[in-house]
Amino acid sequence: MAEGPERGLALIDRIELPGYHLLHAARADLLRRLERRDEAAAAYRAALSLEMNGAERTFLEGRLTELRT
Repeated sequence: MAEGPERGLALIDRIELPGYHLLHAARADLLRRLERRDEAAAAYRAALSLEMNGAERTFLEGRLTELRT
């Protein structure tokens, strides 16, 4: 975040952990900050398709809902 969301996104996109929901969630957050709503929604959906606890799921579902408004 010190270098901005574009730099963070570039770094995250180099990480290969497709089954790790927090990677998708972090990517979604950076895309949301960049106002790339469609890509952010897709990343939130990717995160939500994976195993996580209820609190994380509720939070990510809320973020996804915010993008629709």
